[in-house]
Amino acid sequence: MLNVENIHLHYGAAEALRGVSIAAAPGSVTCVLGRNGVGKTSMLRAIVGHHPPSSGTITFEGRALGRTPPYERARAGIAYVPQGREIFPLLTVRENLQTGYAAVAAKDRSIPGEVFELFPVLNDMLGRRGGDLSGGQQQQLAIGRALVTRPKLLVLDEPTEGIQPSIIKDIGRAIRYLRDAAGLAILLVEQYLDFCRELADVVYIMDRGRIVHEGPAADLDRESVRSHLTV
Repeated sequence: MLNVENIHLHYGAAEALRGVSIAAAPGSVTCVLGRNGVGKTSMLRAIVGHHPPSSGTITFEGRALGRTPPYERARAGIAYVPQGREIFPLLTVRENLQTGYAAVAAKDRSIPGEVFELFPVLNDMLGRRGGDLSGGQQQQLAIGRALVTRPKLLVLDEPTEGIQPSIIKDIGRAIRYLRDAAGLAILLVEQYLDFCRELADVVYIMDRGRIVHEGPAADLDRESVRSHLTV
């Protein structure tokens, strides 16, 4: 579904990514772990088109994305749930979900039932403003908005950040459903090790803009792997 090959990314003279290569397959959760500031979000920004890489290639379903703008990537099936959620605080929950319509054809401009099956609280709060929701509810809203676009690849940037444990469990259940029942490719960036261990099929670890480990989630229990995650 997604192949990232040897990408480098710069912010001016600073190099944020140094030859990063990863892949994400349908029906699989690919987790990228790493401490703050190692380049995880920069990698996601390159994938969704917010900051094109300086070199290297990103292909989606066999098509090289090049400098394809973010809105075209969204229409092709790449949905992004950014760190910090970035919902519209003055729009209602219903209106926030409907902003996902921009990426789909007119015939598909409806809110899929699975959004409310996965996150029933959103159905109860359709008329409430997004800014009035708790942080966990806003995270559910951000994921629901991404699902409105009918994605093939769901990209999640630290969805557990600042979220209460009960909602983390709800998000975990939703990710399992989207992988197992819907067959989505899911690319998950995380710092929460247990969350990644429970959900991931494949794990990458980043450090200083490079991939320093790739392997199955079971490898996370190896001391040599865990050493990459200690401060």
